[in-house]
Amino acid sequence: MSVLLVTAGRDQETPLVPITAAAYRRFLTSGEGAALDAGFLQCPSWADVKDGWRAQLVGWGPDPASGRLSGVALVLLRQLPGTHKYFAYLPEGPVADWADPRIDDWLGPLLRHLRAAGAFAVRIGPSPAYRRWTADRLKAATGPGRRLTDVLASEADPLGTAVADRLRARGWQRCGGEEDGDAQPRYVFRIPLTGRTPDDLWAGLNQEWRRNVRRARKSGVEVVAGSAADLPEFYRLLRITEERDGFRLGRPLAYYVRQYAALNAEEPGRMKLYLARHGGETLAAHTMIRVGSRVWYQTGASADHRREVRPSNLLQWRMLLDAHALGAEVYDMRGVPSTLDPDDRAYGLLRWKLGTGGDVVETLGEWERPLDGTANHALYRAFQAYLARR
Repeated sequence: MSVLLVTAGRDQETPLVPITAAAYRRFLTSGEGAALDAGFLQCPSWADVKDGWRAQLVGWGPDPASGRLSGVALVLLRQLPGTHKYFAYLPEGPVADWADPRIDDWLGPLLRHLRAAGAFAVRIGPSPAYRRWTADRLKAATGPGRRLTDVLASEADPLGTAVADRLRARGWQRCGGEEDGDAQPRYVFRIPLTGRTPDDLWAGLNQEWRRNVRRARKSGVEVVAGSAADLPEFYRLLRITEERDGFRLGRPLAYYVRQYAALNAEEPGRMKLYLARHGGETLAAHTMIRVGSRVWYQTGASADHRREVRPSNLLQWRMLLDAHALGAEVYDMRGVPSTLDPDDRAYGLLRWKLGTGGDVVETLGEWERPLDGTANHALYRAFQAYLARR
């Protein structure tokens, strides 16, 4: 059922309607407007990856003249135990025109649709960037107790600032405040590819990275494309990596099997698995995802032994070249920590990515708010208290 309301003295709000997965995918491949910023977490196939969530596909429009949608959203709904209410989550979405100053014309219908669907609160992930730091600026600013927010940004995005102000004025709260308290990474690492040649990308690597890539080649490391049959080996290495680096994603092998099958069923080659082998043994395995002109390095894993042959460096160099060959505008290496303290264990990941010569980008992060109604506000407060105790 279409959600269409008219506000006195203003233009009609954009109608929000349920759409098919085929219509959703057509919008994402249109290469127009909001579709350019679509991430893989807003693909229809992601609904098949997220076990335990109920999914809806909705779109704004269609335009009466052209029949085109102006935006789309994958909505994930998780039931609050003991109630008939849901927490609504739009990971890195909706895919909408965030530059539109009349944000209420499309955000209002979305909120009313979610309330009618039984949601008591909603979390979104706007696509505009907030701030950007070059690798050189951050490497020069490392020190005890230092964090990204202590360093003057190389660039601030006025659109990101405007969207943040608009959301705050409408009762939205940034998850985790000014800290990185999101389900998805707030700070990401991106290597620009547009207008650059492979030689430019090689020159962008620091000396350590170039030396490690050469060492891997000289040592006989081979990078090959894997398949679904290699996912158990990838997962074995991931568990080793989690233990070594002190983190736990908490996902079973079935999650990655489901992800690989769902994304590649939607579009062959959307998700790829790369393996670095040496002496007949797989020493590292990384996953890459592509949507339109955007490419992401999603998850990496490596063995504890023979690290001196630098398999992960050669693996990433191959993936970077493949992303460039696919015509990607940016190679997104996903999340990095906010610490600039060399003695902080987490800093190692940032240091490794900084060596590629890209930029750290602070996204707007995730934002939440309860839906209208006293009961929804009460449920939201209880939900926040529950999360705080976990």
